[in-house]
Amino acid sequence: MADARFWDRVADRYAKRPIDDPAAYEATLERVRAHLRSDDRALEIGCGTGATALLLAPSVATYHATDLSPRMIGIAQGKPEAQALPQLSFAVAEGVPDGGGPWDAVLAFNALHLLDDLPGALRAIHAGLRPGGRLISKTPCFSDLALWIRLLVPALRLVSLAPPLTFVSARGLERAIAGAGFRIVETGDYPARRAQRLIVAERD
Repeated sequence: MADARFWDRVADRYAKRPIDDPAAYEATLERVRAHLRSDDRALEIGCGTGATALLLAPSVATYHATDLSPRMIGIAQGKPEAQALPQLSFAVAEGVPDGGGPWDAVLAFNALHLLDDLPGALRAIHAGLRPGGRLISKTPCFSDLALWIRLLVPALRLVSLAPPLTFVSARGLERAIAGAGFRIVETGDYPARRAQRLIVAERD
């Protein structure tokens, strides 16, 4: 569980970090809410300290948010706002948790590129969704970024300042999602200059 130890170590600093681009974040939330329904059962994987879960939980009937880091989940559970949302729950889980489904929506924000087995995870997400259910993800596509950033990430990993991650392009990610049996219904970049690809895909 080396990844969990990395995120436990950075959790407190992560929780205090401001949103890099508030306008892009708000635009992402707007598009995500457009694909959520009031009677949905939603699962978020890789929820971190729960900031996005707190904002999206009021849009659905139940919202179960998970992360592999116990410290991240502890911070999320301790937020006063979480106590006011009875439909919101947090739990420690690595990747796609077993059971709990079928889900109407599975959400993954800044998470898919951190999974060890992306094709396997996408198949598990597909299996956990009801027919017509949606995968809603936003993923940094490092393969589409400038060369200096692609060279910097491995260097940061050598000194334990970055977690293990997969370099994926936006087109490659879309192909992987489609290959897992999804129909892509919306894509967008928020913000465009940083190749942060939002993908909404539906299980037939």
